[in-house]
Amino acid sequence: MGPLIAALPLIPLAGAAVLLLGGRRLDRTGHLLGTLVAAGSFVAAAAAFVGLLGRDGADRSVGVVLYHWFSGGDLSVDLALRLDQLSVCFALLITGVGTLIHVYSVGYMAHDPGRRRFFGYLNLFLGAMLVLVLADDLVVLYLGWEGVGLASYLLIGFWQHKPSAATAAKKAFVVNRVGDMGLALAVAVTLTTFGTTTFGEFLPRAGEAGEGTLTWLGLLLLLAACAKSAQVPLQSWLGDAMEGPTPVSALIHAATMVTAGVYLIVRAGPVFEAAPVAQGFVLAVGAVTLLFGAIIGCAKDDIKKALAASTMSQIGYMVLAAGLGPAGYALAIAHLLAHGCFKAGLFLGAGSVMHGMDDETDMRRYGGLAKVMPVTAVTFGLGYLAIIGVPPLSGFYTKDGIIEAALGHDGFWGIVLGGIAILGAGITGFYMTRVMILTFFGAPRWREGTHPHESPSVMTTPMVVLAVGSIGAGALLVLGGRVADFLAPAVGSAPEAHHTIPAWAVTALVLGAVAVGVTVAILATRTVPVPAPSEVTPLTRAARNDLYGDALNEAVFMRPGQGATAALLTAESKGIDGAINAIPAGIGGASVLLRRWQTGYARSYALTMLAGTAVLIGAAAVWVS
Repeated sequence: MGPLIAALPLIPLAGAAVLLLGGRRLDRTGHLLGTLVAAGSFVAAAAAFVGLLGRDGADRSVGVVLYHWFSGGDLSVDLALRLDQLSVCFALLITGVGTLIHVYSVGYMAHDPGRRRFFGYLNLFLGAMLVLVLADDLVVLYLGWEGVGLASYLLIGFWQHKPSAATAAKKAFVVNRVGDMGLALAVAVTLTTFGTTTFGEFLPRAGEAGEGTLTWLGLLLLLAACAKSAQVPLQSWLGDAMEGPTPVSALIHAATMVTAGVYLIVRAGPVFEAAPVAQGFVLAVGAVTLLFGAIIGCAKDDIKKALAASTMSQIGYMVLAAGLGPAGYALAIAHLLAHGCFKAGLFLGAGSVMHGMDDETDMRRYGGLAKVMPVTAVTFGLGYLAIIGVPPLSGFYTKDGIIEAALGHDGFWGIVLGGIAILGAGITGFYMTRVMILTFFGAPRWREGTHPHESPSVMTTPMVVLAVGSIGAGALLVLGGRVADFLAPAVGSAPEAHHTIPAWAVTALVLGAVAVGVTVAILATRTVPVPAPSEVTPLTRAARNDLYGDALNEAVFMRPGQGATAALLTAESKGIDGAINAIPAGIGGASVLLRRWQTGYARSYALTMLAGTAVLIGAAAVWVS
């Protein structure tokens, strides 16, 4: 198993190195090589999964040390990887969905001159994410964490000739630096508290530390998760990241970057379980973000940005589930895996629509596309039904499970969290129905000269595969407690649930909320044109401006920072520099005065000597008398 585990991240990392360093000689075949590399990594992940299944449940954790990385003081870090039930789920998702996105990209990027470089970046993204989820040490995880940030920066800004793409890449990079600082400090706190950063050594001892220390550690880990998973208050980069090619959006939202935060919280579960305050913050962040993203999605006319807002909301559900502790870990992972299928399918469907509509993203310019793009319409439609939770599609099983667990959590607060989750489900039904109707139904509203057409089979085939996952992934994972039983040795067994509300009643409430959202969307999409500014409600205006997330960041962080910087520059230039410059200025002034006594004229010196002699004689006469 050791060589197989090592091969998982090394295969795509080697592919990235070859594609990015191989030069233009690989331009004609680079896309094929990149896709084969991704497929090879998926084969390795599948083989590793089969190997784990062949072991006893308690023995399904296999580690491998690639080499000793570095030592310093009390810190000794091996570049070590570990495959267990949790990491193998992510490995299958990353490589499986990643391979389908590679195949799709062969058609989507067919005419792009930088296609080889694009596939190199995709391979780098897969490799870095696999290092992150397979890491057996918090420092090694940090290595993959930074690699994911680098790959996302390169891919979001891939079309860097567009100022908007370059700006979006920098924004994602800067916002994630905040979270990265949280993870770096968490590494330091972990080492100081436990003397080690290896998961297998410090997580079992989490309860030995003081609650205050664990609270700070949990909050730092949550800060890191908020940045990577675009959760409030570090969510502002996600919508702008849509400036990258659509396959990038699918990869970020379905299989890689935004899932990293959920993984970190679940992996560090013992820390949060021993720190109730930090765990409460996880619940609050998840609940707020699932509503935050859903409200934003209601007002977006750009199809990719509407889907980006939905990702923010769906990740909020996962974070909420992870905040429930052992009762929610398996539910969070189940929803994450199902979401990987239907969200990747939705983004690839959006890319297919853009491909057939001359890169148009405004849904007000769509309409009637179901007739000319039937495969895209059907596969996108199945993803739509899955994300809103229509039975028996995948989202129905995974999201309903989270809502039931939230309602059964801690009395009154459980009712609040469950109520928010149900409200989020209703809003999801509204904005996703709006996307579906504006895009595929109604009268065509295409720009003059636009001739929509179905995408080639190299693009539609991955969409069909993901649509199959959208249908069956939820039932496969949830029914019979499959994913919960499989993950139990790695994340702990869920306690016996005691629900005050019967499961059938929760299902009825959720489906009722979704039905209301769908109905309102059908009625609202009768008038497609955007209302005049005077007719827009304050909430709609706020949603179109991402609930003023950027404005808040500017007011709270950027402008005070600019003011502090300006004050420091003034203090430095007029205070420190002024004091330092005063010394040579004083010396210079004194030298000017002294130079007047050194004229070089003999008569001046004689007159000075005469004057001095007169002064001395006068002084002597006064003294004698």
